[in-house]
Amino acid sequence: GKRSLRQKIVDELRHYSNGFHLLWIDTKVAARMLWRLLHGQVLTRRERRRLLRTCADLFRLVPFLVFVIVPFMEFLLPVFLKIFPEMLPSTFETESKKEEKQKKRLNAKLELAKFLQETIAEMAKRNKADTG
Repeated sequence: GKRSLRQKIVDELRHYSNGFHLLWIDTKVAARMLWRLLHGQVLTRRERRRLLRTCADLFRLVPFLVFVIVPFMEFLLPVFLKIFPEMLPSTFETESKKEEKQKKRLNAKLELAKFLQETIAEMAKRNKADTG
């Protein structure tokens, strides 16, 4: 059924609270990785990507905080997210947005695979024609 206005507000506050909590955890992990990096240890590819993602999230947090701190500005957040879709830190994304991004990436990979298959088939036809 429909949710009440109070329930929508509570859900939205819980979403932001969880996002900040996840960002705090990511920041602590990234600080440990940075400490290891500064002391000469080599990071794995996964750790490097996580460190970069966390740093990017921290830079994205600055404009996002303006929307959270300024009263009634959170009503403009959906408009700005339509204009700048990557403005929101990754810990604040909903599952539907993550699935949408994965579908877009998968479609792009499928298109690329189809193109490569067609190219290989074309090259095979040419080679058969040249040798035949």
